[in-house]
Amino acid sequence: MQADSGIPGAVAPFVPTGRRAGAVALRPQLLSIGAVLTELQAEFPEVTISKIRFLEAERLVEPQRTPSGYRKFSAADVERLAYVLRMQRDHYLPLRVIREHLAALDRGENPPALPGPGGPGGQGGHGGAGEEPQDTVTTPGPSVSGPRLGRAELLAAAGITEQQLTDWESYGLVAAEGDGGFDGEMLQVARLIAELGRFGLEPRHLRAVKAAADREVGLVEQVVAPLRRHRNPQTRAHAAAMARELANLSVRLHAALVQVGLRARP
Repeated sequence: MQADSGIPGAVAPFVPTGRRAGAVALRPQLLSIGAVLTELQAEFPEVTISKIRFLEAERLVEPQRTPSGYRKFSAADVERLAYVLRMQRDHYLPLRVIREHLAALDRGENPPALPGPGGPGGQGGHGGAGEEPQDTVTTPGPSVSGPRLGRAELLAAAGITEQQLTDWESYGLVAAEGDGGFDGEMLQVARLIAELGRFGLEPRHLRAVKAAADREVGLVEQVVAPLRRHRNPQTRAHAAAMARELANLSVRLHAALVQVGLRARP
């Protein structure tokens, strides 16, 4: 994905399919990560700086670096980030599949077909139980926007059976919204449970994971609850952003502690 510009970390010019070709030229200056966040939040209000850094760590975008180490994003970088976020939000694509799309675009080819408007289980979708688990680490917080899934659509997108879903619901691992639908985050939960099942982990084994997640939710709520009760709408909005950031940090800490614990075992 590197360009022949001679600048370390530069990314090849990128204009997503369906975007106006002159859009990149309208924003030639390099942007700080904070400016990129502001620009992306116009379309993706849930995005955080941690999310942008994670996508960089996954090499989906490679901003330039100043001599002092600060990130500088080009217009093409911003377009690339928006494309990744859009594919996650609207089509629930895992990062592995999004990489394939970006690689095709970088080669000047058409990317693989996207899921149809009926949801991730539509024609051309990439849903399945073997998707990358790190996607769920990148978007904690309130439910993501995008098409909601009915029960049959969730089964098809996650590659699971009705009996599996019923078992997971009985253990509180998966739950529908009030209207009986499922959002993109619950789809990711179902995919991860299915993937863990390939290693012999049953729903009863995952109760401890659910209990730990509930405790982390309670910890975040302790911090943000006073702000959520504030009369000022801006303060409440700040509470929502803080909750997302705390959730992100909590998930990353949990993953790091598990890795450290495993390395310490003989």
